[in-house]
Amino acid sequence: MLFSLQGTRRRVIYVALYELIAIVVVTLAMLLFTDHGLSNSGGMAVGSSAIAVGWNLVFNYFFERWELRQPVRGRSTARRVAHAIGFEGGLLLWLVPFIAWWLGVSLWQALVLDIGLLVFFLVYTFVFTWVFDRAFGLPAGIAPP
Repeated sequence: MLFSLQGTRRRVIYVALYELIAIVVVTLAMLLFTDHGLSNSGGMAVGSSAIAVGWNLVFNYFFERWELRQPVRGRSTARRVAHAIGFEGGLLLWLVPFIAWWLGVSLWQALVLDIGLLVFFLVYTFVFTWVFDRAFGLPAGIAPP
């Protein structure tokens, strides 16, 4: 562990690092797999990131509150999978309408595009959170004794 991060500072650093990487990945993926240019791809990535930041802060706040009520401390693989699925599933509900509007496509086309991103982000969320926890420790109150 590099050093322990807790509370609001932990969440802000988590979100900033996560979304910076996400913006780069989404922009590159859009450039590689669609015919949208850099401004459309980058704009969608930044807009998606802004939506994800809001969702991330809300979701992680409630997820950590739920964790505090669990009798088993720590983050098992099952708990990490639940976190990734919960976060990405909720984000899907916010991003599909935004993607459809931004790119001027149908909700169905936006859903198909977002599902492609979702597959990547499920793995990314799981791995990023695991690496982040290893580097900065678990949130106070859920670390095993």
